[in-house]
Amino acid sequence: MKKKLIIAIDGYSSCGKSTFARAIAKELGYIFIDSGAMYRTVTLYCMRRGFISDGRLDLQGILTELKDIHIEFVYNPDIAEYETFLNSENVEKEIRSLEVSRHVSRISMIQEVRTRMVELQRQIGVFKGIVMDGRDIGTVVFPDADLKIFMKASVEIRAKRRYDEMKGKGIDVDYDEIERNIMARDITDENRDISPLRRADDAIVLDNSRMTIEEQMTWVLNIIDKKLNGS
Repeated sequence: MKKKLIIAIDGYSSCGKSTFARAIAKELGYIFIDSGAMYRTVTLYCMRRGFISDGRLDLQGILTELKDIHIEFVYNPDIAEYETFLNSENVEKEIRSLEVSRHVSRISMIQEVRTRMVELQRQIGVFKGIVMDGRDIGTVVFPDADLKIFMKASVEIRAKRRYDEMKGKGIDVDYDEIERNIMARDITDENRDISPLRRADDAIVLDNSRMTIEEQMTWVLNIIDKKLNGS
């Protein structure tokens, strides 16, 4: 049986982690798990249910209904991508909104939410052959991952990428607001008590500020080849 890997990709928001992870999964025929999309989906559910209002969280409401939140990734052959579904509804576009971005860090800090998401992620990774991106994949979810990559890029470049992505999806956004949101998320992610953003000691750092996705793929496939062939 051909050897399969668990590949964990962590790093700052809007570094292109999901794009990179998707490309790797597609190249290797692996399953792609977008952990960030999972937390965004929980956030969307909470917004719809009124558990987030006027800057306040209805923690009891969230915990009571957490078991009712079912998330899956469904492959769409028309676009050759996996899309995020919440309770059988395609919410791929909704979870990428700036409104969800404003609240997702707070939702992801709730211990019970993280525990449930990690449980689901580990279930998917039992047989390996997966690529997962997020903030704590190499440190918490899969500390024994075969390959760990920590991505970073400048705030300005990340904001521009996020702006272009959302405009390309037809979402009207303001660049300055996106930049402020990214800086705020960095502070929150680095300083939260539960699973803060950290680089695993054995993670390889990838600063892709000036790299194309093609250049990133050449870089990572060389590393993967060495892992698979034991060199």
